[in-house]
Amino acid sequence: MIQIFLDTYDVFIYAALLTLRLTITSLIIGCMIGLIIAFFRISTNKWLNKLATVYIGLIRGTPLIVQIAILYFGIASIVTFSQFWAGALALAIHNGAYFAEIFRGSIQSIDRGQMEAARSLGMTYHLAMRRIILPQAFKFSIPPLGNQFIIGLKDSSLVAYVGMAELWGSGLSEAASNYRQLDTYIVVGVYYLVLVMLFTYLLKKLEVRMDIDSKQIS
Repeated sequence: MIQIFLDTYDVFIYAALLTLRLTITSLIIGCMIGLIIAFFRISTNKWLNKLATVYIGLIRGTPLIVQIAILYFGIASIVTFSQFWAGALALAIHNGAYFAEIFRGSIQSIDRGQMEAARSLGMTYHLAMRRIILPQAFKFSIPPLGNQFIIGLKDSSLVAYVGMAELWGSGLSEAASNYRQLDTYIVVGVYYLVLVMLFTYLLKKLEVRMDIDSKQIS
């Protein structure tokens, strides 16, 4: 196993960086999608609300691997996507459904009196949402967002099945060439564990930072 690690570290380090880039790209886009869908979910417009409900139900009710396959082999037959962007968009669309529910719950957890107070001071709805509600909602959403970020990192392994050589895809290729599947997969698992630990550390630092900021404000 140690020999496999030494022989393949250059391949797997490159693959780990590609996995990080894929994950971060998909999470950024997914957060934007999730925030938009969350606003649709709390909207008084029944059509926007219905659209968001259908989107969340559809995405959460179908496997991610199916969504990646449909995007890559279906939509990509009309609009050309690279393997990276097909994977990133599929992951973003998938994560967006979960982010939407996290954001919705966080926004609705804020006391309605704060919005009413802001409106009474002359703020528009959008200004009050941006300055009063969203900063607090973001703080409350950090723990569940962090969990979903880690899930998103591990889910990125599924893009290997459309031919992308990220960590799991590289692991499959190496295992096929050296015929030492178990040892190779354990090495890949170690790389994923390191990435998850890095994400966990950064998220903990963000939680502490947000807690310090809130105490300074109060």
